[in-house]
Amino acid sequence: MCKVAVIGGSGLYSMPGFEDKEERVIETPFGAPSAPIIIGNFEGQAVAFLSRHGIGHSLSPSEINYRANIYALKSLGVERIVGISACGSLREDFAPGDIVIPDQLFDFTKDRQRSFFSEGIVAHLSIAEPFCPNLSRSVYEAVKSTSNTVHQGGAYITIEGPRFSTRFESNTFRSWGLSIIGMTTSPEAFLAREAEICYATLSHVTDYDVWHVSEKPVTVEMVIEILNRNTEVAQQAVKNLLRNLQDPRDCTCPNAMADAFITDPGVIPAESRKNLHLLVDKYLD
Repeated sequence: MCKVAVIGGSGLYSMPGFEDKEERVIETPFGAPSAPIIIGNFEGQAVAFLSRHGIGHSLSPSEINYRANIYALKSLGVERIVGISACGSLREDFAPGDIVIPDQLFDFTKDRQRSFFSEGIVAHLSIAEPFCPNLSRSVYEAVKSTSNTVHQGGAYITIEGPRFSTRFESNTFRSWGLSIIGMTTSPEAFLAREAEICYATLSHVTDYDVWHVSEKPVTVEMVIEILNRNTEVAQQAVKNLLRNLQDPRDCTCPNAMADAFITDPGVIPAESRKNLHLLVDKYLD
């Protein structure tokens, strides 16, 4: 069993330093994950790594099978996920090269499956705090130990993509008080909470989106340049994190769904119950 997983985003497609690696091809009730999951020994712990955009970055943000990704990690026994991603800054003080550990999330996507629960099972998740505060704090401390500039807190807006924002959109998001912008944290964070997995994101600031009048608008080249520079920081941060994680988890994530189910268990279709057994058995048995 792997209790910790890393989901790598743009620019982070593998985790050098893994020992005794094995590749797992996992099928889920929601289809296949983005890529085979790599399990290895990292800092003395079994860790799972999943490339969010697939092998060779073949999946756009809207094509990622977020439900399959999270369900597959849940099936491996994962209890904590660190999602690593690129983001644009909507604030002057969050500069390219910095890392942000956000504490709030605004879902501005339109075309994604946001929940595991449908087809006869209805659940209403309470998610006022979308990131696990304890894991986020640990990730912040882990990045801080690398001497890279890191910011604790901030509101992350997830846009549909794959295009970048217009200047008017970018300035509108700034006027709403948002801090960073990206394309993949929603619904990943929500699904992790439905699976009762602690989730935090390590967001690499690669650009100032398009709002900054004295900086060039964001390009793919700009994003990759910063990510390549920060890959080593991300790897060292994960090492620092693994050395300091405490068990058992002392947060509300392990029981996040305790009061969420509203459907009468007697009317839940057998197939739906079977498909979601990893998520529902402890509450519906």
